[in-house]
Amino acid sequence: MSENCPVDPASHTTRPRRAAGPRTARATDPRFDEILASANDAIISIDEAQSITLFNRGAERIFGYSAADMIGQPLDRLIPERFVARHAGQVRDFSATPEASRMMAQRGEIYGRRRDGSEFPAEASISKFRGPDGLVFTVILRDITDRHAAEQMLRGAHDELEKRVRERTAELEERNAQLQQEIHERRRAEKQLAEQARELARSNADLEQFASVASHDLQEPLRMVASYTQLLNRRYRSRLDADADEFMGFIVDGALRMQRLINDLLAFSRVGSRGKSFQPVDLGTIVAAALGSLRAAIEESGAHIRVGALPVVHGDPTQMEQLLQNLIGNAIKFRKGPEPQVHIDARREDTLWRIDVCDDGIGIDPRFSERIFVIFQRLHTAAEYPGTGIGLAICKKIVERHGGHIDVRSTPGQGACFSFTLPDREEPPHA
Repeated sequence: MSENCPVDPASHTTRPRRAAGPRTARATDPRFDEILASANDAIISIDEAQSITLFNRGAERIFGYSAADMIGQPLDRLIPERFVARHAGQVRDFSATPEASRMMAQRGEIYGRRRDGSEFPAEASISKFRGPDGLVFTVILRDITDRHAAEQMLRGAHDELEKRVRERTAELEERNAQLQQEIHERRRAEKQLAEQARELARSNADLEQFASVASHDLQEPLRMVASYTQLLNRRYRSRLDADADEFMGFIVDGALRMQRLINDLLAFSRVGSRGKSFQPVDLGTIVAAALGSLRAAIEESGAHIRVGALPVVHGDPTQMEQLLQNLIGNAIKFRKGPEPQVHIDARREDTLWRIDVCDDGIGIDPRFSERIFVIFQRLHTAAEYPGTGIGLAICKKIVERHGGHIDVRSTPGQGACFSFTLPDREEPPHA
């Protein structure tokens, strides 16, 4: 390299020494040097003889040459031999056009040659301006080896996809033939299912009749046991010891619990079979009726019941009253102190109404939030809180008959909030 072309280590360019002028001032601008040094792309300038006059750090990294090696060298050293002649002609053609810049990819693929002789695909743009010493061409070049590899992988994946589509099409054609056979078999199965549904309806009717008869036959002996035990207690109280009085009390309590259990079982079994047709139901009116039925429990506990604005829904009015009476009754029963607070409210959610019955009672462990809706599942003994373990199962069955869902949110010791949804439409799916 000639001595009058020193390498500037900051910008990795070599500049001939010349009198100061506008071009020299720009080249020595430290901001310009910083841009050149930090650019990831190769930035290379050549003169009209296609000798390199600028070679930044990006070019050093991409081509493997140092700026000191390349300043003053012909650009041909960076071009594969088979493209040298074509490239020189393209630069001459570009110098004769009025264009200030162009993408070099417009003239076909571009390849560079590294110091080790390896070639790589590139993307480049070329620009020109006329300086004091004639035309200066600047190329900004990017190594797109990774992009080419990705494109090749994409083409391979596309070919593989086409192959799989052909294979899948053949499979689908075979599957279509199988589906036709399955459709035929399904229609036959649907016909059998319809017959089974009719048979199930007949069985349900027989079961309902059996439940009515069984409940009568079961409750009649219980009534006799309770009645005669109470009669014995009144007639022979003074002739029997204290233990006998206690034992007779156990008998009466057991008979009464069994009666309640039978009644609750009947109510559970009749949710679907004895339900009324659906009609507009004002839940505000229903809650008022439920509170009337619970008046004694409310007065005894000192409960404060707050009722928000409630909607008119389509449902079975009797079952709606049973549902709300069960939930409000539970809120009063499972209180943790005097004057329990119960709040009933509703809110709209898309096509649903969500009804909340919340209290400040003993609460429920979240681990049991699903178990409590299973029939006969109790979290407390009958001595602690009376009941049959069927009430919430009935609530769940009523809500599901109306096309809704019921759940509970609770923290032990901080109350519980039972929440159920009702579709906002005239005919629920299971009416």
